Amino acid sequence: MADVIATVWDFDKTLIHDYMQEPLFEDYGINSKEFWDENNRRIEALKDQGLYVDADTYYLNQMLRYVREGRLKGLNNDKLKSYGKKQRFYDGVVDLFKEIHEMGDSAEFKGQGIVFENYIVSSGLKKIIEGTVLAEKKYVKNIWGCEFAESADPDGKSVISEITYSIDNTTKTRALFEINKGVNIPENGIDVNTTVPEEMRRVQFINMIYIADGPSDIPAFSVVNKNRGGTFAVYPKGDEKAFRQVSKMRDDGRVQMFAEADYTKNSTAYMWITGKLKSQGEKIINARRQSYQQLGKGTPQHLI
Repeated sequence: MADVIATVWDFDKTLIHDYMQEPLFEDYGINSKEFWDENNRRIEALKDQGLYVDADTYYLNQMLRYVREGRLKGLNNDKLKSYGKKQRFYDGVVDLFKEIHEMGDSAEFKGQGIVFENYIVSSGLKKIIEGTVLAEKKYVKNIWGCEFAESADPDGKSVISEITYSIDNTTKTRALFEINKGVNIPENGIDVNTTVPEEMRRVQFINMIYIADGPSDIPAFSVVNKNRGGTFAVYPKGDEKAFRQVSKMRDDGRVQMFAEADYTKNSTAYMWITGKLKSQGEKIINARRQSYQQLGKGTPQHLI
């Protein structure tokens, strides 16, 4: 089996400037700050009732409420996907995804059987991510995100109506183990609970890099760090608060490195990520060579 090296990305504020719902809110004339403020007030009110609330994904209920109230009239999965084309990526994102996707065919690794893959694991909406250029050009191997089922509204039109899958900043770790075991590869026929010996797992954690923007991703950072993979945090240019957060995360050993969210060639983020990937690829090749050398020569030699 090929050696697989995976780069796993968060989405909101890691690959794009803001939340992925921004183009949707603009289209419907909804003030995004008011939406999130209302969402947070509802979360606090439910907590005051003694209820446990998943603050990462409660917004899905808020969206469904807006659909029922007519404030998101006609919103369905196809429309969600259309907002993928309106995402504001940080500089260099698309080119870097393409470079990673094609790295196995580069002069350094061609013919070595090493595969480089991008994954996106987000508590945002999978359909929006599926509508981006990253997915359309197949630079992404697989996407984890929240999803809705549809049903007919009073006018007989399909609209989102119920939550079928949700992922939060804690359950992102489940996605990492699914990548690790190869659960996302249908022909493997396994699920996340299948017992798979470490040496047979499709993507070893040491061959995984996790990239995100802040403290909410600490559970995922911890899993990758614990298993000797790579961890990298980003912050928006000029955002002092975000800078202090990721700087503290490195000081605390949560991430190995951080940089401004600029992925253009020769930026710090670009050099660290591509350097880490190439270094791991070289380690795989060197380990193979050492293994072959230990076998020794198979042809008997004349004794002198």
